[in-house]
Amino acid sequence: MRFSLLLYALYAALRVASKTHKGFRHFIRKARVKILIKTAAGEPARLFIFDQGRISSLPGDHADYDAALVWKDAAAGFSVMTSRKKDAVFNAAARGDLKVLGMSVYAMWFQEAIDQLM
Repeated sequence: MRFSLLLYALYAALRVASKTHKGFRHFIRKARVKILIKTAAGEPARLFIFDQGRISSLPGDHADYDAALVWKDAAAGFSVMTSRKKDAVFNAAARGDLKVLGMSVYAMWFQEAIDQLM
């Protein structure tokens, strides 16, 4: 439940930033990217859709993505995504708690987009 709320809160923060944060708005304005964040079990999951400056999101698991961030479980995803440590995502991937499916360049683009907000 906490992981689902975190994914929805991330969507809300991205949507607000797309309207109010000049640097973020500039960063996403040309991108057409679909990022899926989910657990290995497939739930909870949320698809983030970036379409030339507009952001939308769909709950649930979807096969139509450019990159998917697949967490071992909701607890691992919540713990790492709320961590303030810079290397938390890298360490999670090294431990096998996080896998990237699809084009990793889009996953890196998404991480840069999130970094714009920090």
